[in-house]
Amino acid sequence: MRMEIETLYRQKFYITGRDFANAGNVSVQIKKILKEIGVKPDVVYRVSICCYEAEMNVVMYAFRGELDFQITDKAVCIIINDEGPGIEDIELAMMEGYSTATAEIREMGFGAGLGLPNIKKNSDEFKLESIVSKGTKLIIKIYLN
Repeated sequence: MRMEIETLYRQKFYITGRDFANAGNVSVQIKKILKEIGVKPDVVYRVSICCYEAEMNVVMYAFRGELDFQITDKAVCIIINDEGPGIEDIELAMMEGYSTATAEIREMGFGAGLGLPNIKKNSDEFKLESIVSKGTKLIIKIYLN
């Protein structure tokens, strides 16, 4: 007998590339939703880190992106699809400190090369796929228990 996973909440958010004025707003909204429904603080913390880092990657590198936020009875699931240059070497991009950020982005205090490693470190399941010149898909799961 297969157990179905029940989706308790779902919302899509849209992120615009290079929109630094609104960067981080999606993560703040998600954190608020999680707190309102009583998700444990350690889970809220981990989800917030993952969402912020993923959102910033879309703002810094892609033209646009969509963040699909879902809460099931077992986990928080975040799926980010972006349209952008894609990642040429995923293994290299996963190394702490590696960054393709421009000087302009670094001057703003971003692009230290910690985003993807931080997401992986704070997630229970992590999957990254990318097609050069098309975009990137990131799937993150954080268990509620």
